[in-house]
Amino acid sequence: MLALKRLVTILVMVFLLLALLVLLLPSVRASFVGMAGTPEALYFGLLIAAVVLLGLQLITENVDSVLLRREVTARELKINELKARLYDYQMEQRVTAERGVPGAPRTGTTTYPDNESRPAFPPQNPTLSSAPSSTIPPDAPSRPA
Repeated sequence: MLALKRLVTILVMVFLLLALLVLLLPSVRASFVGMAGTPEALYFGLLIAAVVLLGLQLITENVDSVLLRREVTARELKINELKARLYDYQMEQRVTAERGVPGAPRTGTTTYPDNESRPAFPPQNPTLSSAPSSTIPPDAPSRPA
């Protein structure tokens, strides 16, 4: 479509240049009148060519405009579909996180309920001579009183 549109635009420019030469330069007008026979035949031929080129230009511009609008509409529909999927996924993750399901999204923070024992850091290994005699649990998050 783009190639046809460019071709029609080039033809219109060439016609406009030719018509300006015929109208403004008497020597060019005389040679074209000699080819056409009479000045009326020359101007009638220019009129027919202008009407055909104008029609082609209008058709190609309208078809191009319609195709662009369809493409924009299709992309907007795709964007809306992706937004809806993202919203559904976020709502699903929010509900999953609220229920405490094991497949809940990971936040990067490890939490331990109060009734579970905390892991020892570093793990005790009696075979190592440099192993600490006691373990230090990680700091509990401070809670406002």
